[in-house]
Amino acid sequence: MKIYLIETGNFKLDGGAMFGVVPQSIWQRTNPADSKNMCSWALRCMLIEDGDRLMLIDNGMGNKQSDKFFGYYFLHGDANLETSLKKSGFHPDDITDVFLTHLHFDHCGGGVKWNKDRTAYEPMFKNATYWSNKKHWKWATEPNDREKASFLKENILPIQEFGQLKFVEDGFDAFDIFYADGHTDAMMIPLIEYQGKKMAFMADLLPSAGHIPMPYVMGYDTRPLLTLEDRKRFYRKAIDESLYLFMEHDAQNEIITLKDTEKGARLGEVHYFNDLFTI
Repeated sequence: MKIYLIETGNFKLDGGAMFGVVPQSIWQRTNPADSKNMCSWALRCMLIEDGDRLMLIDNGMGNKQSDKFFGYYFLHGDANLETSLKKSGFHPDDITDVFLTHLHFDHCGGGVKWNKDRTAYEPMFKNATYWSNKKHWKWATEPNDREKASFLKENILPIQEFGQLKFVEDGFDAFDIFYADGHTDAMMIPLIEYQGKKMAFMADLLPSAGHIPMPYVMGYDTRPLLTLEDRKRFYRKAIDESLYLFMEHDAQNEIITLKDTEKGARLGEVHYFNDLFTI
């Protein structure tokens, strides 16, 4: 097995929305905001090469949305999905599996693209199976008013129309999964063993190292009390099993660990992916 870090750019979200009830005077110490109160976040994905399978976990925002849309989210940086894959030696057609932690636009938007004349959508990964789960798919395709703006039908429905959608309940054996319900329904956290270490792809269960304290729950989470329960279960697992946490959205920290303190779980070690693992 070999794992590659895939950068698909950065975007910005309101700092207050990202930290919920936590005052800016506290959260800005770890996640400084610009003059518009916007913080920069990564769109960091993971590519797993294992035998004849090439599996991509999440795929960023993509580039098919309107200028108005990107004006809200300030997509920036030099990296994008295709150039990052190319840098690792791959083409989108090489991908065999696209594992979607959940279907918010910043996690699945890169899986669908415009055709050449922008008259219809086509798969970014034409040879891949796209993996979701039945509970979350129903949640995303019949969205509540709170999350509707995050579940964009053009990112989701074409996957099924292409005939490339499968659900993990029908057979998925690449890695273990930790399920979390607080941010959205049935978000999937991949748990991967690699080079003698156990790693978790954090998706939105833990957006950044600055969110580690238990009350630091995003305003985007649909059921914050469930997020607290999900985190308690995960934190205990992460500390007991010495998990390395792969941070999808933390613009500064690629991989972190947790440690027990008198105040609860806190930041342990910080690593760059290429320093921690043998290339």
